[in-house]
Amino acid sequence: MSKKLTFLDKTFWVTESEDNPKHVASLQLLKMPVNASPDYVDNLVAELRANDQACTPFNCKVSTFLGYPLRFVPVKQLDMEYHVQIHTIADLNDKPELHKFVASLHEPWLDREQPLWQFHLIKDNSTELFALYIKIHHMCGDGSTLIRWFQAGYSPEPVVDGFVPVWSLDRTPKKRSKRHWFQAVFGGVWGLVIATKDLLWIIVRLLLKLLRINSNYMPLPFSGTKTVLTGQVKKGRAIATLDIDFARVKALSKRLRASANEVLLCVFDIAVHRQLRDYGHTFNKALYTNMPINLRRPGETTYGNQIAIVPVELAHGHTDPYLRLREIIENHRKVTRPAKASHPASFSYYTLLIQTYAIIFEMLGLSNWVKPIANTLVSNMPGPSQKMYFKENEVLAAYPISTITPGGGVNITLVTYNGQANVGLVCCNNKIDSLEPLRQYCLDAFELLENCVDDPTQSIENMGEQVVDEDVSIVEEQPFIEEENEEKYRALK
Repeated sequence: MSKKLTFLDKTFWVTESEDNPKHVASLQLLKMPVNASPDYVDNLVAELRANDQACTPFNCKVSTFLGYPLRFVPVKQLDMEYHVQIHTIADLNDKPELHKFVASLHEPWLDREQPLWQFHLIKDNSTELFALYIKIHHMCGDGSTLIRWFQAGYSPEPVVDGFVPVWSLDRTPKKRSKRHWFQAVFGGVWGLVIATKDLLWIIVRLLLKLLRINSNYMPLPFSGTKTVLTGQVKKGRAIATLDIDFARVKALSKRLRASANEVLLCVFDIAVHRQLRDYGHTFNKALYTNMPINLRRPGETTYGNQIAIVPVELAHGHTDPYLRLREIIENHRKVTRPAKASHPASFSYYTLLIQTYAIIFEMLGLSNWVKPIANTLVSNMPGPSQKMYFKENEVLAAYPISTITPGGGVNITLVTYNGQANVGLVCCNNKIDSLEPLRQYCLDAFELLENCVDDPTQSIENMGEQVVDEDVSIVEEQPFIEEENEEKYRALK
């Protein structure tokens, strides 16, 4: 059965290049069952390759007309040697080397003449661990869709017999009751009118901000700062992963009266500043992050892409991590407030509008000459809350590794799994050596933010920020005046 593609799905195909592929991935660390044989992973690969019957979209390739994608169409036979591959490295516990190897797998784009997915099993010859690197094209679904699919391919208990890999699972959508044609047409037209009206209002308010009439609104697009992480995206990737105890994140967010997402935005903001400082950067203003917004209604399980991505201003000028967090909270809510008040499609149209310009600059090779939309992309998705098994193998961690937006920057994606926040970092590596320092800076920044709650003397090391001295208000001068008068009074006595 073929499947139509939405306009947003098609953009991932049309805008893809060998320099900037549009696949997303997951790096999973798994523990073999007790007393597994030395050739366990090889036997697992053979078993997976034997499952050559797949369901949509895993059995489909993209049908095109003059290079333009039309729909997913089934293939006659899967090439399982291509879709399931095995690799051997020296030591899976050597994280920097594992990251380098996974980066080499993440760099090339998927074969467009095949269904757009791959499973790579990575083993060594000295541990009871192996890794699973799963790669799938973004046009197959957004993060919410893909997590739901792959979660269905795992189980809360080990499975020895009857294991079915995710590509063979039946995901036939439930039949929906058809609406009357008049209701469908009228509803669609009315929704388009409301979404267009909201989009125009977004543009008007952004113009008012540009004219400095109303600054209390979402950031203007293309306000990011040029850094070694931004610019024209080229071949070559740097990848790193880290874990943060999500119970600590939730406890900290409660104590700081912030959402978990806002706490993590502050952590990543501090960490990225420190990484860029190592490359000699100084900053006269805040960095910006792209923030994905899930446009699905509660309970909606349709697949494909239903997201918007809008820029959010971060923090500037505070060495106190708590004050940086408060600034980020306010800037974050400048975006979430209009998002909640607008028709969901209006933010999708806004994303397409600003991303189109970024894509044009990238396709013309001009991304180095314009400011990026943002400096990072930070995405947070919920995953399984309990321990899961791939067949009889315990999943220890599952790190998301995403694509890179036009204009570059570092993509930071996290998925919560079994009480941990598994974080994946990826960027173009043409101007940097590694993301391993950023990994450590993230962990340091979280501890700093955690400690500042009880210790107000906690301060961030020099972040390279240039702060313009502002006039001191009369309110801020008052304590000094009172202290001076007190000294005069004592002298008179």
